[in-house]
Amino acid sequence: MKISVLTPTYNRGELLKRLYNSLIKNLKYQVDIQWLIMDDGSTDDTKRIVKDFIEENKIDIVYLEQENQGKMIAINNLVKYATGDVIVDCDSDDYFTTDAFEIIKNEYEKLEDENVYGICFLKYDQDGKNMGDEFKKMQTTMFDLYFKEGETGEKAIAFKADVRKKYMHKLEKNERFITEARMYHKMDEKYKLICVNKPIMICEYQKQGYTKNIRNQFLNNPYGYYEYFKEILEKDFKGVSFSKRMYVIKQYILFSYLTKKIKIKEIKNFENKLLFLILFIPGIIKSCLYNKKCR
Repeated sequence: MKISVLTPTYNRGELLKRLYNSLIKNLKYQVDIQWLIMDDGSTDDTKRIVKDFIEENKIDIVYLEQENQGKMIAINNLVKYATGDVIVDCDSDDYFTTDAFEIIKNEYEKLEDENVYGICFLKYDQDGKNMGDEFKKMQTTMFDLYFKEGETGEKAIAFKADVRKKYMHKLEKNERFITEARMYHKMDEKYKLICVNKPIMICEYQKQGYTKNIRNQFLNNPYGYYEYFKEILEKDFKGVSFSKRMYVIKQYILFSYLTKKIKIKEIKNFENKLLFLILFIPGIIKSCLYNKKCR
């Protein structure tokens, strides 16, 4: 079995050492490891550090460079080079547990259903705490997981490579970022997700990371988020909690405002349309303040 790990990176050479060491520790589980790194225009010593890894010749490392284009394009470019049976995205500030690849291997070998795009695992923080909730269902979709089952926190997904290669992160109007969930929801339309209550990844958020700067991500990438929330509103909302409906409508109003694409006719569900009408004016006021244009 072969696992391809995709890592986009920007000025995190020192952090890559921790991820590299976690890969080496997982070699004992008799899996082939391919580590694909996309350097997104780093100005630190990332290239030299990765060169040292390659010279150790312990795992197959493919080091690529691109002019600074952002995480999503980096991943889109990397997936083309993946040759593993399984593909796992791993950010440069994340690293694998010491038994991660044993868990992935064992769970992958159990798969019998062809209509599965991946196996979803837990992520822990550096204090050994789950970064969300445990799974309530062992087979689901990413949309149902977060919008109907009340799941919270980040997860790690081991994708079946033959399915993962059919999908790319879709960006709008030369933007550089969109939530991974947009691609996951497209995969949900044809495939299911298997959930396993075991951690395979440890996460440490960086001050300059995407999650820490989500407000800037929203303002800098409004068209992608507008399309994302518009696509959510096209889904079956049976079983979606009221709080989640509120969240989606509020975000849809925000990004409708930012992109100047306010269209109530896009909302098909009656309850969602009613919520939109109720929240529209206060939502526009809040969106205006959010964008600092009316202060």
